[in-house]
Amino acid sequence: MKQSSFASLLHAFFHEWMGKQRNLSQHTVCSYRDTWKMFLQFTASRGRRQITQLSLADLQASEVLAFLDYLEKDRKVSIGTRNCRLAAIHSFFAFVAHREPLAIAQCTEIAHIPVKKTSRPAMCYMDAEEIAAVLREPDQSILEGQRDHALLALLYNTAPRIQEALDVCPRAIRFESPSQVELFGKGRKRRICPLWPETVAIIKALLRRQPRKDNEPIFVNRYGQPLSAAGVRFKLKQYVQSASEQVPSLATKRITPHTWRHSVGVQLVAAGVDVTVIRSYLGHVRLDTTNHYARANLETKRKALEQVDPSTKPVGRRVGSGIQSC
Repeated sequence: MKQSSFASLLHAFFHEWMGKQRNLSQHTVCSYRDTWKMFLQFTASRGRRQITQLSLADLQASEVLAFLDYLEKDRKVSIGTRNCRLAAIHSFFAFVAHREPLAIAQCTEIAHIPVKKTSRPAMCYMDAEEIAAVLREPDQSILEGQRDHALLALLYNTAPRIQEALDVCPRAIRFESPSQVELFGKGRKRRICPLWPETVAIIKALLRRQPRKDNEPIFVNRYGQPLSAAGVRFKLKQYVQSASEQVPSLATKRITPHTWRHSVGVQLVAAGVDVTVIRSYLGHVRLDTTNHYARANLETKRKALEQVDPSTKPVGRRVGSGIQSC
C-alpha cells in the first residue's frame, strides 16, 4: 500500500478533518496552524533541512519532546501553552493513525506523550474601587480613549472572554429596552447577556463618533482594522499602571482582560447569585469552573476576618476549670 505524503496528510488534516468534518472554530484552526508552523521550523532547523524536505518519518516522538522542551526553556512559555501545543500535535497524529495504518506505532508513541500537570495559580480579580479607578483612566475626549472606555465597560458588564468582546458587531446588540448583547464563546456556543443602560449609552456614543456597519466589529484600531487581544492587553497595562497611583493595590496585581471576567464572577458570588445562573452568564460548560469564583470569594472573606483587631474578638472567662464565653 502506497503511503500518503506528509504534505497531503497535513493538508487533509486542516482542510478536511478540522474544517469540514469537525467544523472547528477559526480560532482553533489558527492556534493549530501556529503550532505546526513552529514545530516544522524547529524540526527543519535541527536537521538543517528545508521544511519542504521533511517527511512523516522525521516527526518522531523524540522530535516532539525536543520541541516541547524548546518551548519551555527557550521561548519561556507557560505549562498551559505547552500543553496546548501538544494537543495540536496529538490531534494530527490521531488523524494520521486512521489514514496511515503503517505509521500507527509512531502515532501511538506520540499519543503517549503526557500533558504536564500544573498547580492552579490564585485567582486574580479586582474589587469595585479598583475597577472604577481603571475605568476612569481612558481619555474619552479622543477616539482611542472613548473606544477603550467602551470596551472596558462591556468587559465589566458582560464578563466576556476578550475575543468574544472584540468580535461584537452592532447587529449583536439590542439597543432598545430590554438591552442585551449576543456573544459567541468557545465552540461557537451562543449566549445572551443583558446590558446596563449606561453601557448602551457608552457604545452608542462610540458608534456615533465612529460608525460601523452591522456586520463589522465595533472595536477597531486607528487603521480601521479589528482590535487585537494583544493590543488590548498593551493598553490595559498602561491604564492599570496609571490607576495604581490612586489605588496602590492595583500595583500588586497582574491585571489582564480576563481579570475583568474573574472580577465579575467573584462579585456575582458575593451578591448571592445562584452559581448555576453565574455559569450561564459566563458561558461555562462545567459547574466546577464556576465554583472557582465561590472559593475565591471565601478566601477573601477569610483574609478579611484575619485582619480584625484582636482586641475586638470574643474571649472567654474562666469559671472553675472551664471557660465560659462572654
